Amino acid sequence: MKLRDFFTDEQKKAIKAAIQAAEKNTSGEIRVRLESKCPDDAVKRAILVFEKLNMHKTALRNGVLIYLAVDDRKMAIIGDRGIDEKVPENFWVEVKENMRDHFAKGQFTEGLCAGIEAAGEKLKAYFPFQKDDINELNDDISFEKE
Repeated sequence: MKLRDFFTDEQKKAIKAAIQAAEKNTSGEIRVRLESKCPDDAVKRAILVFEKLNMHKTALRNGVLIYLAVDDRKMAIIGDRGIDEKVPENFWVEVKENMRDHFAKGQFTEGLCAGIEAAGEKLKAYFPFQKDDINELNDDISFEKE
């Protein structure tokens, strides 16, 4: 199966809608990245992807990346410096565990949307939406080799 076919078009729209709903209440940015394989530690790979997607260039350094390597069943959630300084120490681990519970039931879209919503709530708490906010990053799912 092609990586782009992991989610149906309807599921991709639901994930994008979850990102847009979360970002509607915050100046923060959320991205989802899917790859087939993760040759390294998932967090290390997510950090490289974060930079490749220019997520470190947001004005308030408040981007969040949800990284999934579907064939290797690896995932990581990382936030940029601005949000990482604000959230509790184990916050991303808790979000990841909640997502993993959904994934174990085959509920990949629901798990991803739950993770997006949790990230959005924390971003909203620490980086509320301002009337002059702009969407700094694309809301579509990012796939490897893009």
